[in-house]
This record gives sequence, C-alpha cells and structure tokens, in this order.
Amino acid sequence: MAALTDGSANSDGAPAPPLSRPRGAGLGAAVLRRLPRMAGAIAAGLLLCVSFPPFGWWYTAIVAFALLAWVLTHESTTQIGGLGYGLLFGIAFYVSLLPWTSSFVGVGPWLALAGMESVFPALFGAGAVLVRRLPGWPIWVAAVWAVQEWAKSNVPFGGFPWGAVGFGQTDGPFLPIAQIGGVPLVSFAVVLLGVSMAALASEVTRWWRLDAAGAGHAGPPAIVLPGAYIGVVLLATAVIWPQVRQPSINANYDPLVTVAAVQGNVPRLGLDFNAQRRAVLDNHVRETLRLADEVRAGRAAQPQIVVWPENSSDVDPLANPDAAERITIAARAIEAPILVGGVLAGPGYSSTNPVTLNSVIVWDPVGGPSDRHDKQIVQPFGEYLPWRGFFRLFSSSADRAGYFVPGDGSGVVRAAGVPIGVVTCWEVIFDRAARESVLNGAQLLTVPSNNATFGEAMSEQQLAFAKLRAVEHNRYVVVAATTGISSVVGPDGRELARTGFFEPAYLDTPVRLMTGLTPATRWGPVVQWLLISIGIVACIASIILRRSPTHRVSLRRRTPRTHTSPPAMAPRRR
Repeated sequence: MAALTDGSANSDGAPAPPLSRPRGAGLGAAVLRRLPRMAGAIAAGLLLCVSFPPFGWWYTAIVAFALLAWVLTHESTTQIGGLGYGLLFGIAFYVSLLPWTSSFVGVGPWLALAGMESVFPALFGAGAVLVRRLPGWPIWVAAVWAVQEWAKSNVPFGGFPWGAVGFGQTDGPFLPIAQIGGVPLVSFAVVLLGVSMAALASEVTRWWRLDAAGAGHAGPPAIVLPGAYIGVVLLATAVIWPQVRQPSINANYDPLVTVAAVQGNVPRLGLDFNAQRRAVLDNHVRETLRLADEVRAGRAAQPQIVVWPENSSDVDPLANPDAAERITIAARAIEAPILVGGVLAGPGYSSTNPVTLNSVIVWDPVGGPSDRHDKQIVQPFGEYLPWRGFFRLFSSSADRAGYFVPGDGSGVVRAAGVPIGVVTCWEVIFDRAARESVLNGAQLLTVPSNNATFGEAMSEQQLAFAKLRAVEHNRYVVVAATTGISSVVGPDGRELARTGFFEPAYLDTPVRLMTGLTPATRWGPVVQWLLISIGIVACIASIILRRSPTHRVSLRRRTPRTHTSPPAMAPRRR
C-alpha cells in the first residue's frame, strides 16, 4: 500500500489514506514503467531476425537473448507479463523474418502466420518467468526455449520450424555443434550463452551497487554457474570445430563423383508458376543441353549425376509422352541419369479428386524412369490447404493451394549406383527428413526446390538450412532450385559453388560420397528429448516449489532486490 500513499501518517501513526487520482493515471504510469522492457522485447526480436539471412549477423542472436533475459528476469515481471513480453518479441521477430510470404498473396497471410507463430515465444516468456527463481536458472530458461522450438516444429498442421535459432548460425562459430545434436542443440547453446551473459552482467552490477553502498556480499558463487555455462558452450565449440572444418576423408571409401545441378529458371515469378509448366520443362532441357555441349567441348567435366529442381516437370512425364521424350533427350545428351522433379497423379486421382504427388524421378538415358522419391512432408497452405472451406473465406488465394498428398518411402533413390538422399524443398527444415535419408544409406544429400512463388530472401534462408544439414550429417548437399539459389555445400557447411537468383545456370562440381554417421544422426532425437525433458521438469519443479509455504519464505529472504536502498548510516556524534 505504501506505493499508493503520499508517505505521510496521521497523528496516531496510522498511514494516511491513499491519495485520489484519475482512473487512467494508474494505467498510464504502469505502461510507462513497462515501456523500457517492452522496447527491449521488441529490440530482442529484431536482433534475432538479423541473425538470419539475408543479413546473417549470427552474433546478434546472443545479444537478443541477453536482452530478452533482462526483460523476463526483472523482479517486477510476472508470468502474465512474461507472456506479453514474449508475444512482443515473437511478433517483432516473425513479422520481420517472413515478409517473403506476402510476395504474391498479400499482407494478410503473412501477418496471420507471424501472429500464430508468436504464440510460442509468448509461452516461452511465461515459462521463463516461472523457472527464473530456480538455482542455475539460465540452463532452465534455455531448456524452456527448447520446449517451445519443439512445439512450433510440430503444431499446428505439422509445425513450422522456420525460425529455429540454430538455422541463423550457419555462418558463425557455433555451427559445428550441429554435428553433435542438430538444430535443437545449436539453438539451446546460443540461448544458454545469451541468457548466461545476462545473468553474469546482472550479478556483476549487483556487486558493484552493494560495494558502492558500503554493504558486504557473500562472495562469488552467484557468478560461477553462468560463467561455467558460457565456458562449456565456448569450449565445446572449440573442440568440435577442427573436426568439422577439416573432415577426415578416406579416398578408398569416399569416392569422388561429379554432380551437376541445373537451374532452368521460369518465365516469370508468381503464383501462376503452374501455368508455365511446359516452358519450365523446356528451360531445364535447354540448360542441360547447354551443359552437354560444354562437356563435349571440354569446358565442363562429365557429370555422373544431374539434379533438376522440384517442379522442373510439372507436366507428368509418366502420363505425358511428349514430356517423357524431352527428358529422355536431355538425359541422352548429358549421358547421365537426371533426378527430375515432377508432379504425378496421386492414388485415386480423378477430376473430382485431383490428388497429386510431388516426386523426384530418376530418369536414365536408356530405359527412362528407374527410381522415385515421393515428398513425405507437404507444405500446408501451399501444396495443400487444411480446412479448405474455412480458409477460403479469408483469402482469394486459398483455392490456389494444391491437392498434394504425402508419399512414402525411404528418402533415398539410386542413380548411377549411388544412394542419394532426397530432401525436397520444404522438407529441409524438418530434422527427421534428412536424418531418415542418411540412416537409410544416403551418401549424398540433394535438396530440389522451387522458390518461384517467393523470392530471394526465402532462398537465402533455405540455403542456410541446407548448410546446417551438411554439417549435421557430414554429407555434401546439392541444392537445385528452379529460380535459385542453387548451390553445392561441403560437409563443413561452406559453399563450394552457387548460382545467382532468377537466371538460367548450372553447377558442375566434384563431391565426395561420404559414409559414416555423426552423433547427431545417431542420437539427435535423444538429445532433443533430453533438452525438452529438462525444460518440462524445471517448470513442474517451479510450480511445486512455489506452492510450498517454506519455499516462499526462503525466497523472500534470499532473493536480491533490483532496487535495494543502501543501508541506513548511523548518525555521527558531534
């Protein structure tokens, strides 16, 4: 009540009644008090965004979580407040990360997606406030972040892993951690580093204030744990770095092959990509024939395998003899099997049930189609529309969504005797897709993509995901995109070659067929579930302890106050 009085008292020593004030004054004052933290949450979201391509300032993610930790661990921040600050953080992050989703469908779907994804950081904010009183709180806060990343990667409609913190670290020093625990462990390490730095700074500041006030302090134990967390993250990165940057290659077991990625381009960008399907097929045939001419002239190496992008033949080559003939001409000219991205009729296809499969077909120079991978994780609101009757009420673009259904298979095709993992476009952001391919024997990963309905920023971000997969599974990755950016990525995450955006081009690059499994390939899901379990257990423990009366008393006694007044000084004797 003291905060609501003018500090005076009646003659009998009782507090004076609260001063009357306008109804809106309290609300305005509350907003002003929270304004620095609201600005901090928004700034943290923007800082996290610029850690991703096209900016790629990886270090800003650490600053982002240090700033967010300052907001969430302020003594006046309640769980409801944490929910609100987390929501502001999420909105700032996703609105600035995903503008490419509005390129051809308008701002409505973009803002709706950003708003939906912002719910997960909001829940993280509430969880972080819940566990911040536990000893060693930075590790519990980082584990709560791991829980929200897992949740957003699975719900709703199969999840949206885009924006996982680890994907923004592909040009930074923490990328090697992916070989130990994949994206979840990289995200956890970055969040732990940022939050621990905030904890360290808070303790140092508190010491300085106590010393300046002439008050003693108990000693250094409060800074030991955050300092240890920072040390562990940096040490782990330093230990793993040489192994990732200089992978051991056995020439007897890791043979060298030449792979070509063909980028045929499209006549124009936009949602009417499918209306251009014959022109797109012809573009890829034409660019492959140009590569064949270069090979015959000795200006390019003879490829053993050629990779075309997703949707490079939206004309079903298994049902359309004309399309099949064009692909066969290209395969015979280049004298190598082509991995063709095609759209095929799905099971039970009819005019009233136009289900389709997004497939990659191995097309041999002699014999035609020999193997196939059907995309297993199809994209909601693009390749198919969940709740079609409901969502068409909100957007005129709803009926442009396809009728694709997921396929099945091992995620591996064989071309020229080589087991090749196929992770088609959208699948690259899901941990299980690339991992399944490698566990089923893939010695090389391909990412055939179609970015014609988006733009260059999206292509840059997707290429970053492919870099992380290369390190995670110690495989070369070949990205072939209709409009770009196509690239060949080494197992250390570095680009060996790349094309520009929205231009016809090809890449003709030697790669190693790698074998062996990394710890992330073997144990990635176990690592993720361990982090999730830590976060959930920390939340449960906090709830139980907060309900304990003795614990509440002990917290009041030992919790430092951010704005502690200096101890009163004894009056001097004259």
